[in-house]
Amino acid sequence: MSKTNYVLVVDTNKHPLSPCKPGVARSLLKAGKAAVFRRYPFTIILKKEVEGDILKSQIKIDPGSKTTGLALVQNGVVIWAAELQHRGQLIKQSLDNRRSLRRNRRNRKTRYRQPRFLNRVKSKPKGWLAPSLMHRVENVSTWVNKLIKFSAVDSVMMELVRFDTQKMTNPDVSGVQYQQGELTGYEVREYLLEKFDRTCVYCQAKNVPLEVEHIQPKSKGGSNRISNLTLACRPCNQSKGNQDIQDFLSGKPSLLKRILNQAKQPLKDGAAVNSTRWKLKESLELTGLPVFTGNGALTKYNRCRLGLPKTHWLDAASVGEIDNLVIATHQPLLIKSFGFGSRQMCRTDKYGFPTRHCSRQKVHFGFTTGDIVKADIPKGKYAGKYTARVTVRSTGSFAIKSLTHGKQIDVNHKYCKAIHKLDGYGYGFGELININPTKLNPVETQIVKGRTAANPTQLNLFDSSIFAVESSESKIHKKQKVKGDDYEQLSLF
Repeated sequence: MSKTNYVLVVDTNKHPLSPCKPGVARSLLKAGKAAVFRRYPFTIILKKEVEGDILKSQIKIDPGSKTTGLALVQNGVVIWAAELQHRGQLIKQSLDNRRSLRRNRRNRKTRYRQPRFLNRVKSKPKGWLAPSLMHRVENVSTWVNKLIKFSAVDSVMMELVRFDTQKMTNPDVSGVQYQQGELTGYEVREYLLEKFDRTCVYCQAKNVPLEVEHIQPKSKGGSNRISNLTLACRPCNQSKGNQDIQDFLSGKPSLLKRILNQAKQPLKDGAAVNSTRWKLKESLELTGLPVFTGNGALTKYNRCRLGLPKTHWLDAASVGEIDNLVIATHQPLLIKSFGFGSRQMCRTDKYGFPTRHCSRQKVHFGFTTGDIVKADIPKGKYAGKYTARVTVRSTGSFAIKSLTHGKQIDVNHKYCKAIHKLDGYGYGFGELININPTKLNPVETQIVKGRTAANPTQLNLFDSSIFAVESSESKIHKKQKVKGDDYEQLSLF
């Protein structure tokens, strides 16, 4: 049985067909009966029209705040799986940075537009979601539409779950306690003074002015939730700054453990899923396919009954009512959203001073920054074959990252061939999970670490730094050489 995802298939009229095994796809490509249509998700196009009944699949979705699991199930067999990583927190940070820059310009009396007062939440239309939340909905919808376009699908199944955030904090909450929070009868500062005995939690100083301190800094995703607040004297507060609590107290493990025990698990992820679940269902219904829902308890019951490990894509495969499940793919496609780059025309250094300007034109010689290309350099110091994401320039001298030389090298556009156009996503492969197909209850699983993609011609390209650097050398990521192909392969995580 194949270890990798099935290959998606369309006929010569681009009508979706039933996916096939990788071995069948290789045979069709070798015989010249098909050609590669898309690299990610890997899709082939037949050179003839196909008529008749087509075996259809069901798309299963396990929505998450940071990662969403996707699975294609055909008659109880999981034939394709993926894990989609969102960038909601990055969107929020970008909006916060923009708001801070605009506020600073106004405070400096710099010529700039006046603040607007008609874009507040109360003036938003019904059903409005914040951009970081709407991104999660649109991300999943985009990939559902891609799967419908490249594979015969007859229905969609999603997990419709609601997290009880108060019960997550206090499992014994009931009745009127839902209306009375932790601060009942207190003000925030009074509550913290009594909770920490009017003592600095870092140096144990007493009888000194104390300040309210965020355990997890707000600049790094922390909130004003009472469990994320503590008390610190001014020297300790200034010394910690916006460091992570683990870094600041790396030499004091006992104190770190005591403070983390007082801090409760953040509810940001649960709140994001609660806010987007109905919007996601409405978005999926626009596809015109029947949309079925299942609850989280049933998903967990199915996964435990079948003895499957806890992963996003296996959770997606376990959504809804199922009698049995055969796992035909053991390695999911990892999809990371990083967008199409920035519209910022003037690049700046870390202090905010302009250093260079970007070209207004985005496409040069048929290439765009972020395209995955194969470069065959015939001669010179860097002669060889490379496969990487490209940074384009108007001069025709492009830049790619070389694994062999450990730096960015220049290549002429005539030596480049695009194999996957920029689509706003980076791709890789997850951990290979060996599952015994003959005994599903219980199943023996083993995660084989350190394995790369089974298909050596596919790439793990998660590098989005090319959008921040147009011509200068950027930070070199962790890289890994994949043997078995004459092209240089990158594994950028």
